[in-house]
Amino acid sequence: MNGTQGLFVTGTDTGVGKTVITGALVAALRAEGGNVGVWKPVQTGGLAGEGTTDAELLLKYTGMDSDAEDIASFTFEAPLAPMLAAKQTGLNITLQDILSAGESILHRYDSVFIEGAGGVAVPITKDALTTDLIAELQTPVLIVARSGLGTINHTLLTMEYLERRGISILGFILNDGLSGELHLDPSVETNGRIIEHYSGIPCLGHFPELTGEIDSKRLIHAVQATINLSPVRDALTIQKMEEYR
Repeated sequence: MNGTQGLFVTGTDTGVGKTVITGALVAALRAEGGNVGVWKPVQTGGLAGEGTTDAELLLKYTGMDSDAEDIASFTFEAPLAPMLAAKQTGLNITLQDILSAGESILHRYDSVFIEGAGGVAVPITKDALTTDLIAELQTPVLIVARSGLGTINHTLLTMEYLERRGISILGFILNDGLSGELHLDPSVETNGRIIEHYSGIPCLGHFPELTGEIDSKRLIHAVQATINLSPVRDALTIQKMEEYR
């Protein structure tokens, strides 16, 4: 298929903060007037209506007026990799099923942020990993990673895996909200620079820890204060220019 207008947000692991950071970035771009949407191709670990699925949280974080079913193509209750969660229900989804289900979302907005499930090597169907979906979509990737000790290894391995597939990486964001007692972990101060040094891929910032109720206004402020959005804006602009060539 032709290259999708937008970015694919992946993580170095499950639970690294992809949903809140995806929501925050989209909220910030929409606040600037961008016609930006979100898509969660496959989500597991809950059912729509509980208020805790990634799709429901994405709508809350972005402030978008939509239904969770509109932005989540496949939802499975079991907290497993998508391939296994689907298998438990007796459903055998294919990569083409996922791509077809997302077409209406991808054409509804100028740009779409696509949030993956877990990391880049997660099985999403019997025959496909997350990287296969990214390769079909032909979108650049934004990596979300932990800030603390261990993230250098996880992030560099994720980058190498993507690069072996010829997938473009726009940058990475370190999530300070997962590092616990940050002052007890001196690696937080240097991890971003070290990953940049060995990979040549830029760190777009440290997303701060947010406590209490989180809404789009707080997320927009957090992005504006801590994240370099210029590479993201530039990538979306280039995609739009290439579309009209």
